[in-house]
Amino acid sequence: MRALLVMASITLLATVPAAAQRFDGNDPVCLQIWEWGGSSTISCQYRSWEACKAAAAGLPATCLTNPYVLRPSEPGRRPPRR
Repeated sequence: MRALLVMASITLLATVPAAAQRFDGNDPVCLQIWEWGGSSTISCQYRSWEACKAAAAGLPATCLTNPYVLRPSEPGRRPPRR
């Protein structure tokens, strides 16, 4: 009986979807859309605030700065020598 309970628990836990990364590093602006029930989705596919605001028009949404955007390093900046 105990083995059956353990197997049932493992089966139930294995079917729960994994949480995906919510941000990617490609574009600097993200759109967060709130859904029914309090959850939200974040899509980081906008190159400008204007494009994001246009997509958010009429939706329960807001635009955010992508904290994981890959920014090019500044040329000429080196760590100080010791």
